[in-house]
Amino acid sequence: MPQTEEVKQDGQQQRMDAQVERARELIGNVREELKRRIVGQQPMIDGLLMGMLAGGHVLLEGVPGLAKTLTVKSLAEVLDASFRRIQFTPDLLPADLIGTMVYRQQTGEFVPRKGPIFANIILADEINRAPAKVQSALLEAMEEHQVTIGDTSYTLEEPFFVLATQNPIEQEGTYPLPEAQLDRFMLKLHVDYPTRDEERRILHRVGVPRDIELQRTLFQGDITKLRTVIAAVTLDDRISDYIVHLVTATRDTEEHRGIGALRYIEYGASPRATIYMYRCAKVRAVMEGRRYVIPEDVKAVAPAVLRHRLILSYEADAEDLSSDDVVEMLLSTVPVP
Repeated sequence: MPQTEEVKQDGQQQRMDAQVERARELIGNVREELKRRIVGQQPMIDGLLMGMLAGGHVLLEGVPGLAKTLTVKSLAEVLDASFRRIQFTPDLLPADLIGTMVYRQQTGEFVPRKGPIFANIILADEINRAPAKVQSALLEAMEEHQVTIGDTSYTLEEPFFVLATQNPIEQEGTYPLPEAQLDRFMLKLHVDYPTRDEERRILHRVGVPRDIELQRTLFQGDITKLRTVIAAVTLDDRISDYIVHLVTATRDTEEHRGIGALRYIEYGASPRATIYMYRCAKVRAVMEGRRYVIPEDVKAVAPAVLRHRLILSYEADAEDLSSDDVVEMLLSTVPVP
């Protein structure tokens, strides 16, 4: 007897459920391994994993001493990926980042010497300490996954993942990232202070120093499989419309004139926000063990996707409102499907 369409559909859903469960298990293994070295900071760890699996770059913002650099280095140890840390300083040059042409006296030729950007995971430490010409050297690599040295363009090996850190309270000797470059980051994560209990655990670890070696738990083939599973996650048209509505509600258009939060926004989010929210919502669905996206997934990722894409008005400044406050207003105003 020929197999009915319903039986086929049930079989496909069961296979997808199994794949999602396996993906959730792989992601959970990475989380557990990182917990052996990092105390707390679960939102930061989840945000880094989300950015990597969604194929985007992440900006970490927090005061010094909150384990931003340690977490990124630990993530590189857990993954089967090459890692380079670049300390951004005012005297850094673009050639120090991407490489340059070097004259070889033996052959009389100029040959490329590749810079530290040629790695899977790049940590741009204190990115706002380097001048604009160095910051802009990252743009081609981040967007096109390639760099140009001399007359030749070189494709960067996948996965390629830029993690940048910056200190929000230090202004002297820094160069704020321009809006165009901020838009290249898929997520901006706020790194908060640990809780009292977490700080006590940190103190105990320092009191008994020991070298915690992390095991590689995720390989490049696994990353490819995870991205395939994430791409297959179901997203209903109503959820798609909800994402589009959230992003377009940040723009002063005739359709959204009644939204109160608009008076706090000078310039709204770009279409990149729509694309990135779509990708991140799918990743969160898999992290939660689901093969479909629900509105809570969109709400969970919206602040990290939107907070660095909104340019606030003088009214927001006068009322001491942050971009996160405005995003919360939008989430409470835009109807949920």
